[in-house]
Amino acid sequence: MKFGVVQFPGSCDERDALFAARRVGDAELLWHADHDLKGVDAVIIPGGFSYGDYLRVGAIARFSPVMVEVDRFARSGGLVLGICNGFQVLCEAGLLPGALLPNTSLRFVCRQVDVEVVNANIPWTAGVEAGEVLSIPAKHTTGRYWAPDPVLDELESGGQVVLRYAAGHNFNGSARDIAGVCNAAGNVMGLMPHPEHAVDVLTGSVDGLKLIGSPA
Repeated sequence: MKFGVVQFPGSCDERDALFAARRVGDAELLWHADHDLKGVDAVIIPGGFSYGDYLRVGAIARFSPVMVEVDRFARSGGLVLGICNGFQVLCEAGLLPGALLPNTSLRFVCRQVDVEVVNANIPWTAGVEAGEVLSIPAKHTTGRYWAPDPVLDELESGGQVVLRYAAGHNFNGSARDIAGVCNAAGNVMGLMPHPEHAVDVLTGSVDGLKLIGSPA
C-alpha cells in the first residue's frame, strides 16, 4: 500500500501522518500545488490550519490544484482519509456530507478521547470490529459535526456514521456524538480525532494504526 499525504500551506500534522503511514506501508508527501498523485493507492489529508484557516476552515484548501486530482481519485473509488482539518477540507469539497462548526465551548481543546466504531465494513475500518472502542487524541477549535436532521437520519440508515464519541467524550457538541463519517461508497472517510498521533505505545495508544493500517 502506498499512501500520499497532502501538504498545504499551514498543515502541521503532515509529518506525523507520513510517519504513521510508513508504519504500515510506503508513503510520500504530495504538494498542494501539484496535479500529480504519484500513483498512490490512498490519500491522507492531514490536520493543521490549511491556508491559515482564513475565510473558513478548509474553504481555501478545497480549491488547491491537488484537490482536483483528489476529487477525481475519490470519485473513481480511490481511498481518501481526512483527519481534522482534512475532514473539514473534504466537507468543503463536497466529498463528505455535513460541516464542521466551532466547538460549543468556542475554545481550542486537546485531549484523549474514546471513540466507538459504528461501521466496521469500510476499507478504513477493516481492521477493527463494530462496537470496538479506540483511544485517540483530539485537538481542535472547529470540530463540532453538524448536518440537518434529515441528513443525519440518512447517514445513520446508510451506515455512513463510522465513529461516535463514547459516552462522556463528546467535548465539542457534535450532533449525535458523531466523530467520523464516510461517503455513500465507503472509500472516503473523515474524522476529527487524530489517529496519526496514536501509533506508538510511548504516546499512550496504538489504536490509530488500526484505522490507518486497515486498507494496507
